[in-house]
Amino acid sequence: MSEPSDDKHTPTTPGEMREQVERTRAELGETVQALADKADAKARAKDKGVEVKEKTVEMAEQAKEKTAEVAEQALAKAGELRTRAARAAHTVQDKVPDPVRDRAAQAADQVRDKAAQERRCVAGEGTGAPAAAGGPGGAAGAREPHAGSGSGGRRRPPVAGAPPPEGMNGRPRGAASG
Repeated sequence: MSEPSDDKHTPTTPGEMREQVERTRAELGETVQALADKADAKARAKDKGVEVKEKTVEMAEQAKEKTAEVAEQALAKAGELRTRAARAAHTVQDKVPDPVRDRAAQAADQVRDKAAQERRCVAGEGTGAPAAAGGPGGAAGAREPHAGSGSGGRRRPPVAGAPPPEGMNGRPRGAASG
């Protein structure tokens, strides 16, 4: 078979022979166990499955951490962009001449009023008079919101530092006509 482990030393005493036999048995046992492990496909497949599962869990955790990190960065960037947009809007608003700003406010009022009128018509709250013929909210009618119309006279909050918007008659909204 094979030569003894100690090539240069041949056991001479019964004690040395026992030690050599024990070493050889241990080596043989390890070799047999290694061969048995290689032959056991079920155990190898199970080990591989455990390994794959551990790797998958680790990758999922990494992906979750990365997603949270990217989401945090996106929120920070969105906040930064929101702040920059607000500054830009204020800068532009400060540079826009008053007549242009007033006309833009009037146009915005007209759009809001028309949208409210359309919502009332769609909701069936119209009075039956055609809007173009001078009905409430029509071209010839006053642009005051009706009680219970759904719009509630809601307006967007004014921009800080901007003058109050004027109504169609050139007076501040809500000012009595007289």
